[in-house]
Amino acid sequence: MPRFLDTNILLRHLTRDDEEKAQACQALLLRVEQGKEVVVTSDFVIFETVFTLQSPRQYDLPRERIRQLLLPIIALRGLRLPRKSLYARAFDLYCQRNIGFADAFNAAYMESLGLTEVYSYDTDFDRVDGIARVEPGS
Repeated sequence: MPRFLDTNILLRHLTRDDEEKAQACQALLLRVEQGKEVVVTSDFVIFETVFTLQSPRQYDLPRERIRQLLLPIIALRGLRLPRKSLYARAFDLYCQRNIGFADAFNAAYMESLGLTEVYSYDTDFDRVDGIARVEPGS
């Protein structure tokens, strides 16, 4: 039976702010990479990890560095994550269009469904080619 992988495991591994825990997390992720262990996580775990890594009060990492750190983890053979295939595109939008990660993920999700219009007041969507933002009442 798989176990759920929480945000703090990813953060300890990536930030190495507690070396003992970082080593244990690295060993776990190596087993997941090798397919010796299967873990399940959620979109919320990835979102919380991005949010924490980019937060000026936490780690203040640049967007490109966050992408470089997280995409290989998301791709691990033993990691089960809904909509796993959307993350490469979401990180492209997040980095290249300088939009929030949630909006980038939602835009990637819309593209996967063939949707081209979004009801929103959020102008981040204006920076995504192929998506038209529509404000209610207009």
